[in-house]
Amino acid sequence: MQNALHIAPLGAGLVYVPLAVAFVIASRHSGVRSRHRGRLVLIEGCAVQLIGLAALATLVTAVSVPRPWLLALPLVVFGYGQGMVMAPLSGAVLSTVPARSAGAGAGVYGTTAQIANAAGVAAIGGLYLAIQTAGAPRGALLACFGACAASLTICVWLLLRMRRAAPA
Repeated sequence: MQNALHIAPLGAGLVYVPLAVAFVIASRHSGVRSRHRGRLVLIEGCAVQLIGLAALATLVTAVSVPRPWLLALPLVVFGYGQGMVMAPLSGAVLSTVPARSAGAGAGVYGTTAQIANAAGVAAIGGLYLAIQTAGAPRGALLACFGACAASLTICVWLLLRMRRAAPA
């Protein structure tokens, strides 16, 4: 946001506060939703995230210097979608682990999630820097949105396969 959209550091940081609040709210709601909708709530959460990313990409493309509060609106949608996914995801993953291996399963899940998060940040950061260095910071930002959207699409595909293999 600072390089591509020329937003001051404080403004760039504050843009993410509403995303975090939306994440917490969705996390609170997702438990009840997942009990009624099963793993479908994970797919719905990915779809909500894709809508937020599409809105963000549209805004960044349409407005040359978007105000931080304007950027926060699609990020709220994205954050809500993330909250819909993250809370029930551990339950969906760990539901297939036998009770006697619950501790080990939770440890493997937590470690895998941390490694995946770190790898994702490194990959998206590397993509941004590679394109930004070529002199296209806004294009780099849009490419990162596209990479996130592609990752979410792959997640939906995997969740659909998981859902067919083991219904909730």
